[in-house]
Amino acid sequence: MNEEATNGETFRFPLRVYYEDTDAAGVVYYANYLKFMERARTEWLAALGFDLAEFEQSHGVLFVVARMEIEYRAPARLGDRLEATLRLIELGRARMVALQDVRRGASALAQARVTLGCIDRGDWRPTRIPAVLHGRLEKIR
Repeated sequence: MNEEATNGETFRFPLRVYYEDTDAAGVVYYANYLKFMERARTEWLAALGFDLAEFEQSHGVLFVVARMEIEYRAPARLGDRLEATLRLIELGRARMVALQDVRRGASALAQARVTLGCIDRGDWRPTRIPAVLHGRLEKIR
């Protein structure tokens, strides 16, 4: 288990910029920062001991992005080694809020506040975050 994911501090997920991530100007296409952040959220849960696909299937829930505020600060380029980060800042019964960055070294290239909702797979209505995950998240917040 990733120690950073268990002590309430920032979770860090390393990335590398590939050609497919860049646009015609040779910089990372803005929408790809969202993909980088999504990967970090999935890996964060895995580091906590929850395989996302298996968890959603076994508990009959889905996690959806309900809101995202993002600020782009500087471009990343082909070959850059980046880090997508995540820090949980709010935890409710059916939602959670995280701060996420995509960084190159000490420089934040994109910063976001992401609100995730937990919904029922059957009717797509909000539902409680399953107790096993909620309890784990309460310990690291």
